[in-house]
Amino acid sequence: MKANLKTNMAWLGVMVIGFVVIDGLELMGVINSFIENMLVTIGINVILAVGLNLIIGFAGQFSLGHVGFMAIGAYATGIMTQTMATPAGFYLSMIVGMVIAMVAAVIVGIPTLRLRGDYLAIATMGAAEIIRILINNLKITNGAAGLFNIPALASWATVYVLMCLTTIITVNFIHSRGGRAVMAVRDDELAAGAMGINTTRWKLAAFVFGAATAAIGGSLHAAYIQTIAPGDFNIMASIAILIIVVLGGVGSITGTFVAAIVLGALDTILQNFGTIRMIIYSLALILIMIFKPAGLLGTWEFSFTRLFRRRSTKEAVNHE
Repeated sequence: MKANLKTNMAWLGVMVIGFVVIDGLELMGVINSFIENMLVTIGINVILAVGLNLIIGFAGQFSLGHVGFMAIGAYATGIMTQTMATPAGFYLSMIVGMVIAMVAAVIVGIPTLRLRGDYLAIATMGAAEIIRILINNLKITNGAAGLFNIPALASWATVYVLMCLTTIITVNFIHSRGGRAVMAVRDDELAAGAMGINTTRWKLAAFVFGAATAAIGGSLHAAYIQTIAPGDFNIMASIAILIIVVLGGVGSITGTFVAAIVLGALDTILQNFGTIRMIIYSLALILIMIFKPAGLLGTWEFSFTRLFRRRSTKEAVNHE
């Protein structure tokens, strides 16, 4: 418990330093609106990809329905902030979006998580498409036209803080008793069941947890971009999040951060190339996956716990 608290405090210190550096660079004019938009996009992608990595990398459930839960969060914020255009209204809409996404995840997860591999991917993709079609046909969501002039209640600071909080909570869950149960189910479901682990319960827990983080990402997207439409949440959006997870390394939260930053920066740099941008972007992805098939970092994680343990071991040896 003490070691875990020490690790969390170390990560909190890193995150505070990151916030101060970005804020300082913005005050000095180094970070303009274009770069800020890139940072916000990276932050939202990190939130989405960390939640998806929990489902795919740590729970072993291949899901393509993540964007459906993002859409729920986005529309909850878009609708509620039309009448409650205050920070309190924004955070309330985020909570409502999370609750609806978690309920939807339970409804979707109970029947679909009995499936495996490609079958599960197709089932979750179908669930996301059902959510998109419902949004496309409901009056409250303004149908295919989407929602416009959503109050700008999210800044880069809001995205940064929520990115840090969701990551810390996710990592602590992974390292908890529940997280170990989830990984045991991933490694060998039959053996985990034989040891008394409720496999369905823990697969569903990871799926619902990931859906909640996706709803947070959707809320931030709506409150920052200020315009959303059903077409924003199609299968290609799910694949874009999946690319970040696979590129960084399935089962590596550190890799998710690295991949989100690399792809976000690459996408921004290639803006000047027009339509050729996607060809260059795709070629870059192909080359990376050829030379690093396990992802940029594989399953490697940067760990303060390991660093502290190594340091204490060296100190003990020196004292002897």
